[in-house]
Amino acid sequence: MASTDTAPAVVKDQVPDSASVEAGLDALETVAAPGQSLAQTLRQKALPPLLGVLLVLALWQGAYSLELTSSYKLPSPLDVWHAAEDLWTAGTLFDIIWTSVWRGLSGFVIAVVIGTPIGLLVAQVKPVRAAVGPILSGLQSLPSVAWVPAAVIWLGINNQMMYAVILLGAVPSIANGLVAGIDQVPPLFLRAGRTLGASGLSNARHVLLPGALPGYLAGLKQGWAFSWRSLMAAELVASSPDLGQGLGRYLENQREFSEMAGVLLGIILILFVGIAIELLVFAPIERRVLRNRGLLAAAR
Repeated sequence: MASTDTAPAVVKDQVPDSASVEAGLDALETVAAPGQSLAQTLRQKALPPLLGVLLVLALWQGAYSLELTSSYKLPSPLDVWHAAEDLWTAGTLFDIIWTSVWRGLSGFVIAVVIGTPIGLLVAQVKPVRAAVGPILSGLQSLPSVAWVPAAVIWLGINNQMMYAVILLGAVPSIANGLVAGIDQVPPLFLRAGRTLGASGLSNARHVLLPGALPGYLAGLKQGWAFSWRSLMAAELVASSPDLGQGLGRYLENQREFSEMAGVLLGIILILFVGIAIELLVFAPIERRVLRNRGLLAAAR
């Protein structure tokens, strides 16, 4: 009798529960990323872009040395460096960069707050999708600079005009990215959410947004790109002492003074900020999302 009584307990201990089985399956589906040393990481990720930059500088210096065009139109890399040194000496370099970065980031955050509920509404309500979906797609393809004259007339030349142009450029991209992400959520997730009683905001929080995260993240990256481009367009066109001098205004001022070295410096700084935001903000988030889904090794 003793053996008969203890057998079910032993079998029960040996049979894993469903949570353990699911965890094991997830672990099997997850591709473990091999560990890399710091030297390997620098060689694989830092060296290629560094070589690309050096190649561009070499071609640029070569074109300048061969006098393919006048130095007025194509200054040397050293001339551009001296233009940056002048801004550093005057103490205005970081002020110019920060003016644009603050506007771009704060406008992007506002665009996320507005674009996310719009995307959820368009994705979940069919009449709203039929009515608003084509408008969002059309707005996404509209160049942001087209909004600047209208925004100036509506709001005047001030910061509100700048943020209006940013929102008109970024909100459609963020909303469309979320709609595309929700469309790719597996139907099994949606049925499981309904079975567990998720609806309304709880369904959006626990099912839709986690399931649509890769597409939503792609929409956020595109939204940031549109925010940055929209801001540069607005700063190039609109000028006022109250607005301060951002990167776009600095670029336009250098054009008006026919300072080609300053123009190239402005372009390089705009490009540098865009790449820095991508590497410091979006790339770590994207790696974490892909790693949690076991897609990091396949995506890299």
